Amino acid sequence: MQQTMAQDLVDQVRCYIERHGLLSRGDTVVVGVSGGPDSLCLLHVLCALSGAYDLHLHVAHLNHQLRGADADADATFVVQTCQDWTIPVTVESLPVGVVAKERGLAVEEAARQIRYAFLGRVAAQVGAQKVAVGHNADDQVETVLMHWLRGSGLAGLRGMLPLTRLDEMRLSGFDTGGAAYAVGPWLIRPLLATPRRAIEAYCAAHDLQPRFDRSNLDTTLFRNRLRHELLPVLETFNPRFREVALRSADILAADYACLRQLQRQAWQELEVSETSDRISLSLSRWRRLPLSLQRSVLREVIHRLRRSLRNINWVHTENALAVLASGHTGMAATLPGGLEARIEYDRLQIARAGAPPELPDTPWVDQPLHIAVPGETALPGSAWILTTRVVPRASLAEETIRSPRTWQAFLDHEAAGTGLQLRPRRSGDRFWPQGLGDRPGSLNAFMTSAKIPRAWRDRLPLLMSPRGILWLPGWRISELARIRESTRLVLVAEFVRGSDRGSPVANGSSRQGEDACPASL
Repeated sequence: MQQTMAQDLVDQVRCYIERHGLLSRGDTVVVGVSGGPDSLCLLHVLCALSGAYDLHLHVAHLNHQLRGADADADATFVVQTCQDWTIPVTVESLPVGVVAKERGLAVEEAARQIRYAFLGRVAAQVGAQKVAVGHNADDQVETVLMHWLRGSGLAGLRGMLPLTRLDEMRLSGFDTGGAAYAVGPWLIRPLLATPRRAIEAYCAAHDLQPRFDRSNLDTTLFRNRLRHELLPVLETFNPRFREVALRSADILAADYACLRQLQRQAWQELEVSETSDRISLSLSRWRRLPLSLQRSVLREVIHRLRRSLRNINWVHTENALAVLASGHTGMAATLPGGLEARIEYDRLQIARAGAPPELPDTPWVDQPLHIAVPGETALPGSAWILTTRVVPRASLAEETIRSPRTWQAFLDHEAAGTGLQLRPRRSGDRFWPQGLGDRPGSLNAFMTSAKIPRAWRDRLPLLMSPRGILWLPGWRISELARIRESTRLVLVAEFVRGSDRGSPVANGSSRQGEDACPASL
């Protein structure tokens, strides 16, 4: 009977592997083996299936240095088992308790992160496509219940997944070895639908003698207390509680997959701009999303910037949502991990503290530049060049003057004067935008009314003369140099891309033009 049950388990695991696409023919698989019943059963089952899948197995065992001689004996047992079964093995020993203290982590969490990082390194070393671990159905029930008690959303309540990327695990700075891959290895859990009692029966049927970890009885640990104290109580309310919890996890996993698909569709419509330090998106479009998708998008942004959602909880996301959902320009919410969510007009920006401002591909300056008139002036560190030429007013059509291109200005040459330069704004700058008011006003006030993002303002180029600001490129020229009836000569200033023109002008240098108007004009 035991042999029949054992074969049934192999067949069940094979069906589970096929249903979830856990293995491909010819895979190299790193198997995490602690020496306990789950991992020993997993290794034995994979050996039984290795012929069908042409698998290349490699065992990895990590001594956490938490249980003294028992941990050393576990390592010896795993090595001996691998020798008996002719399976290559890698064993390492790391002081998990010390690392946990150094990083401010609970020992359980530090052990989890270090263990997965170790498995990733071994996978990279042996070129494995898969990393297999022995989580079973009872572990899944405990995980779902733990996440529910901690207030998790769908992502937590779906429990562990049969197939996931190892580099998507929450490993706060621990190296998984994923750099050796274009995409990291897959983490697979072939026993996730298999109850613990079936695993123990399988070990008995095959005369496997797994190691016993006494720390599993320590009810000061959260998972153990839940396993030994809470679950038995819940089963007095519903003897099939474990089955119900697993079914709920499957339902929620499907719901979460649907939410992720909707989030990916929404992401394409949010006009996302992304760098390693900053992500911005359309605020108005984000606000039109259902609340569930607003939360999902916000968490996705955080995950992309931090590569982890560790320490991001409901309070953090809800505080940010409260600010972003109805706040105005300049309002911000602080997030863990040195992130800040801020409203910039119609953009929602989340950035690392100290991240450089997000600047579009337009002309920028951070130092004064002398302008050659006529001639060309290259902007340092940029492909942009400011070209200037002086032409007779009569040579330009009125429609041309009234409708300049975005980076073009037509100015009264005499009013503009000499000694022109480009520079960024300074405290106290005054600007008299053409057609607005009867005297100069605050440049900052104009930038605010024009909804120029704060991050741009310190690097926007201003075309200056000794009289003041002549042009704020991309926005307006000044009344000081507008074209009048009396204008005879027109200064045409325009930013162009040097790469488009093949200009030989070096960054920050000026080249005097040869097409200056004759003095007689």
